Amino acid sequence: MSFLGLAALFLLTVALMEGFAYVMHRWVMHGPGWFLHASHHRPRKGNWELNDLYFVIFAAPSILLLLGGVQLGWGDWATAIGAGIAAYGAIYLGFHDIIVHQRVKHRYVARSPYMKRIVQAHRLHHVVETREGNVSFGFLVAPRPEDLKRQLASMETGRLRDAKGAPGQPG
Repeated sequence: MSFLGLAALFLLTVALMEGFAYVMHRWVMHGPGWFLHASHHRPRKGNWELNDLYFVIFAAPSILLLLGGVQLGWGDWATAIGAGIAAYGAIYLGFHDIIVHQRVKHRYVARSPYMKRIVQAHRLHHVVETREGNVSFGFLVAPRPEDLKRQLASMETGRLRDAKGAPGQPG
């Protein structure tokens, strides 16, 4: 496969990972995988939470594809897809864990309309502490915060909390 073909496959993989992440977050993490993800909807005690195991679970296919492509002769396609999955994981780590949840302290403030939208959508997702009644399951593509607030206001399920973690209504 040509370099351009591999680059396109890499970029396509990064883009498709957003859909995969949405599906996994909506129907696995807020479904049968809630036993791990619930820790992420509650105040964290310490540096780690049970939900961090998803990082390891989702890294496994990337590692396998990179190993297969580089060492086991599966082909450059496997390396491109494995690298695309890893790139999405790095983007997720940077935006979700560092910028939104500040697991590494920083002074960054979202100023662009896109970044403000992503951060606010994710925070609105977290006003619900239960697995039902949540909004905004995507990560790099998020609905308008006004739409999410309307959705939350119309729902009766789930326990809401404010941005600081206290019981309340979404802001």
